[in-house]
Amino acid sequence: MASVPSVNDAILVADDIVVRFETPEGAITAVDNVSLKVRPGEFLSVIGPSGCGKSTLFNVIGGLLAEHQGVVTVAGETISGPHKSIGMVFQEESTFPWRTVTDNVGFPLELVGMPKAQRIERARHFIRMVGLDGFENRYPGELSGGMRQRVSLARTLASEPKILLMDEPFAALDEQTRLLLGDKVLQIQQQLKQTTLLITHNITEAVQMSDRILVMTYRPGKVKRIVDINLPRPRTSEIVGSEAFGRYVAQIWSDLREEASRGMQDEEKHALEHPSTAS
Repeated sequence: MASVPSVNDAILVADDIVVRFETPEGAITAVDNVSLKVRPGEFLSVIGPSGCGKSTLFNVIGGLLAEHQGVVTVAGETISGPHKSIGMVFQEESTFPWRTVTDNVGFPLELVGMPKAQRIERARHFIRMVGLDGFENRYPGELSGGMRQRVSLARTLASEPKILLMDEPFAALDEQTRLLLGDKVLQIQQQLKQTTLLITHNITEAVQMSDRILVMTYRPGKVKRIVDINLPRPRTSEIVGSEAFGRYVAQIWSDLREEASRGMQDEEKHALEHPSTAS
């Protein structure tokens, strides 16, 4: 078996990230001294309750949020904005409804001036990779939600980023579709040896896909625990029914339950103190 790279060989490092926001009710610390290292080819998930700063951390690492303390580096290079080595997939699928699947996937290649024939060839390669053969000339409105999200994934992969960031990309999908798309993402990740960071609130999804899981506390979001997932690869959703899988889910839920309870109590307190702003 090949040796696993040390965290000292990390391709992506976030060091002591702190993010504070000013609100009408005062300053809020969303992320507090969060550090993480992702090895080349590793699949790391970040999980936590609503309000723990997961998506804020995602935006910092992706270069979309400049107002923060701490440093993010890619292969030793400090980044201060979007980076060519990082591709991002968001919770809301972002296809262009007026473009075909091929034109959607080829859009970032068009932006950098790639010739049309080469652009179409590469787009179709990644369309096949995400399992959408035969749908190249369809429009997003003719596809299911899961298929549109696969188009978004193919479009991100077409730029061949070294690091893939995904912010709850399957949150709007039913559980069965989530599991099957998780299989597809794992297959692609192993095929491309893609370094992947997944933000999620879904424990099953995190255990199914990850090499390690970083568990965050409720606000302010801190690192509560990092769990190594020692399940065999190649891995598919069939493993969800295994005893070992269940033990990991129970362990992580034990951590999350405490934090989610804190979040619920905080929301209830806020609703009592500020009834006019409660939804």
